[in-house]
Amino acid sequence: MWEALSADPVTGLTCALVLAVAAVNGWTDAPNAIAGAVATGALPFRRAAVLAALCDLAGLFLALAISPAVTKVLFSIASFGGEPRAARAALCAGLCAVAVWATAAWRFGIPTSESHGLAAAVAGAAMALPGGCVRPGPWLSILLGLGLSVGLGWLGGRLGRAALEALRPSAALCRRGQVLAAAAMALLHGAQDGQKFLGILLLGLSLSPAGGAFPRGALALACALAMAAGTALGGRRIIDTVGRDMVRLDAAGGLAADLGGGACLLLCTLLGLPVSTTHAKTAALLGAGRQADGRVAGGIALTWLCTFPGCGLLGFFLTKLFLFFP
Repeated sequence: MWEALSADPVTGLTCALVLAVAAVNGWTDAPNAIAGAVATGALPFRRAAVLAALCDLAGLFLALAISPAVTKVLFSIASFGGEPRAARAALCAGLCAVAVWATAAWRFGIPTSESHGLAAAVAGAAMALPGGCVRPGPWLSILLGLGLSVGLGWLGGRLGRAALEALRPSAALCRRGQVLAAAAMALLHGAQDGQKFLGILLLGLSLSPAGGAFPRGALALACALAMAAGTALGGRRIIDTVGRDMVRLDAAGGLAADLGGGACLLLCTLLGLPVSTTHAKTAALLGAGRQADGRVAGGIALTWLCTFPGCGLLGFFLTKLFLFFP
């Protein structure tokens, strides 16, 4: 494997970029999984980040053992035409576009979906090539997952809140439940997003003559470790935005959001639909929380709407730039 990387530096660069974006995803997307637990005081920030990192690591292997359908969706999302050098340059450009978008969003504390940004940027990069195209089947799965994650996430949070209000558990019991629910959310984040990055990594290696030298298990481990490393950094700004600025949460609301968002992610993962932890958890927080700040929620929604065209255009123009310098 190492011999293949040294003999083909472009393959090494592609792998490094995929893993870098996976780390950025863990840094900016995984905080949504623990936002409720941190906001209500169920877990201190640093302990919650470590818990999420460990669960991220386990989630990908759990998903691959049950169903690798999300990996297949991202692997087949676009065709890069028949010229391998241009195809690999385009994929690298798409990955750079996602990193730029995600880092800019983090700077302003806005939760975005790196997985949706990844799909859009790769599609935009493919469209910049002669003969490149976007395959409609995988995109239908992505758009269906987008609608379900927002709708079911909000509904799950609202129903969870109603159920807990009827049962009236103590605040201490809710906080203990939040620890388990936050761990489950992080596990499902690893299951969902880890598969997406593994799919893109396999896509990049399929464009390389040395692609067959990389065992799938080692690639999955590399993606999981990269996401876990990024998650361990915490992403405190995003936690503050969704867990404190967007809604007012008590222990029951935090638990309801974790349960509702987790149920949505679990269902979509079992169905093989690629969905965003950011969308599911943010919608669940809005369903379960009180006194939502419309300005903050509107800013988040606007960023979500801009993610597809923004990352697609970034991927397209960065590809043109990369190809301009042979």
